[in-house]
Amino acid sequence: MRHRVAGKQLSRTTSHRKALRRNMASSLIQHGAIRTTEAKAKELRPFVEKLITIAREGTLHARRRVIKLLQDREIFSYDETEKDFVPDDKTVVQKLFEEVAPRYVGRPGGYTRIIRLAEKRIGDGGVQVMLQLIDESSEYVEERPGGRRKKRAVKRHAAMANQTETPAEESSEDEIAEEAVAAEVATEVAPAEEAAEEAAPAEDSASAEEKKDDAE
Repeated sequence: MRHRVAGKQLSRTTSHRKALRRNMASSLIQHGAIRTTEAKAKELRPFVEKLITIAREGTLHARRRVIKLLQDREIFSYDETEKDFVPDDKTVVQKLFEEVAPRYVGRPGGYTRIIRLAEKRIGDGGVQVMLQLIDESSEYVEERPGGRRKKRAVKRHAAMANQTETPAEESSEDEIAEEAVAAEVATEVAPAEEAAEEAAPAEDSASAEEKKDDAE
């Protein structure tokens, strides 16, 4: 019994499962992509991403932690001249710290992806996938459109935003109309005041002439 222990058993013992995980992680770091079953890929993915996150620190303590989890082994490449596999200059841990981890310094997780393949495994017809490291040129994917509930929520929020905006627009239109009416009233009052001012001197002159006639 697993007793609340996370992870899949993959029909293997504990030691066999750990060895399988280390070997597959080393192959993924070395080649950048591996082909395996869906269950193994889902089990390996968090382990590899944890190693990359630790390796991003680049410290000696981080290197020791990775070696404790992954251990280390040499990288072999095929030589055409010798027709055999020869060891490279770097080990798996060195490649992880010097080449793989620096590519994801600005990425907060999500260093790998699983691509389902159309071909089934011969024998039992198991689902095969491609587990690969994301390229450095890959950008973040925008949020995918949601289902009906999310679309309804977006429409509801948009309607509420429009309702809050329309009173402000109406008030601004009312203010503009009031300003226009006030301007018209001011233009009407100004000529009346001018006419009153012109009539006042005429009345003063007429009263002055009447006073002169009375005096004579």
